[in-house]
Amino acid sequence: MHPILFRLGSFNIYAYGVFIAVAFIAGSLLAAKRTREEGIPFEKLVDLLFWMVVSAIIGARLLFVLVNFDFFRDHPLQIFRIWEGGLVFYGGFLLAAAVSIATLAWNRLPVWKCTDLLSPSIALGLFFGRIGCFFAGCCYGKETSLPWGIVFSDPNSLARLNVHLHPTQIYEAAGSLAIFFFLNWKRKRKAFDGQLFSLFILLYSIVRFLIEFLRDDPRGVLFGGAFSTSQGIGIFLAVSSLFMLSYLGRKRRR
Repeated sequence: MHPILFRLGSFNIYAYGVFIAVAFIAGSLLAAKRTREEGIPFEKLVDLLFWMVVSAIIGARLLFVLVNFDFFRDHPLQIFRIWEGGLVFYGGFLLAAAVSIATLAWNRLPVWKCTDLLSPSIALGLFFGRIGCFFAGCCYGKETSLPWGIVFSDPNSLARLNVHLHPTQIYEAAGSLAIFFFLNWKRKRKAFDGQLFSLFILLYSIVRFLIEFLRDDPRGVLFGGAFSTSQGIGIFLAVSSLFMLSYLGRKRRR
């Protein structure tokens, strides 16, 4: 809608960058609150949160660049302009998850308990991040005749202009917020450590898989165009989450 929030002289303040910053701040504040409630010293997670943020940005941008390699091959300097839009959640999630699990194990912190603790923060961050996508016009949807279709008219927007499009960014923001509330409700009722993390992966994979059918931005294809890159990753993560739920549940019962 409004990719540039305001200008300071010749310097542009981009809505996408602002909302990504809000996402990380909100997620970190929630994680800090939860560490105190779970009896885990927050100072032990400060380094983890830092490396999570760094690895999430690198992974998310790297996957976006790979999916749109033809463009970035001809415009390499555009790789670093992340404040304008262009982060793929799955790329950031996979790299951040690997770095986080390794860091937790290295510092001898309870891996599954900490991933449960951080899962609602990730869902909350996704909500704000997708609002940023909406402002920037990235991750836009297909043309629609539905009454809630969105028209992007700002020439700085990354979306198709002057046609009614599915507000896929809002769909995913709403889905992420619903997952956030569900995880908060489930937190006091979980049966074993790792359950919230596994449920987050499963639920988000389903939400993202369905919304991908309505998206129209370039994001890579798999299996001859039957699925997008994100749908392929989502299928893998959904199956992995079901395995984790089964394995950790059986381990808890034993």
